[in-house]
Amino acid sequence: MTTRVVLADDAPLVRTAIGVLLRQHGLQVVAEVGDRPALWEAVVSTQPDVAVVDVRMPPTHRLEGLEAAIQVRATFPQVGVLVLSQYLESRYLTTLLGGSARGVGYLLKERVAGAGDFIDAVQRVAGGGCAVDPEVVSVMLASRRDDPLQRLTAREREVLALMAQGRSNQAISEQLFLTPKTVESHVRSIFLRLDLPPEPDTHRRVLAVLAYLRPASATPPAAGS
Repeated sequence: MTTRVVLADDAPLVRTAIGVLLRQHGLQVVAEVGDRPALWEAVVSTQPDVAVVDVRMPPTHRLEGLEAAIQVRATFPQVGVLVLSQYLESRYLTTLLGGSARGVGYLLKERVAGAGDFIDAVQRVAGGGCAVDPEVVSVMLASRRDDPLQRLTAREREVLALMAQGRSNQAISEQLFLTPKTVESHVRSIFLRLDLPPEPDTHRRVLAVLAYLRPASATPPAAGS
């Protein structure tokens, strides 16, 4: 089934270019908008699989896009939200990423490696996965205090950071120059050290990423969340 996308960026040229890229790769752009009210109307009327949203939009060009992304996630949890911006805004990162690691992403435009990586991130978020830039992860970790992730080894933290970017075990093994079997062992260890219940691995991966992204003072997620 074709992935349906609402695209929100206040720069017409950027919006058009991203729209062309998405269509070239077989995704359906159901709306292209340039401000927060139009984004909200488009999501309500089309119920897309994913909304790709810039942070800074009219009228103030500050945080309207990020605030709209949070509103979409709160109201339509079935709609994936991928923030794509040249700015890293830390003020609402916890609100955007800390509630659930399902169907959410935050990428920095200048750090997207290529069209294939971007399309992969859009489809991953649309399918309920996550795609978080390493720089975003670094900012969130810098604010942690009583960190349950201290239970993890340095290598396990590396693996979990790549899981937060939505990488598969195979992709992690290639990036860290480890065997797939070694990566699987690290992932199992992460589940155990974070006290994640015995659930299907796809669900536990989401819970592990959620533990990685949520602030240290937050309550751990329930098994069925």
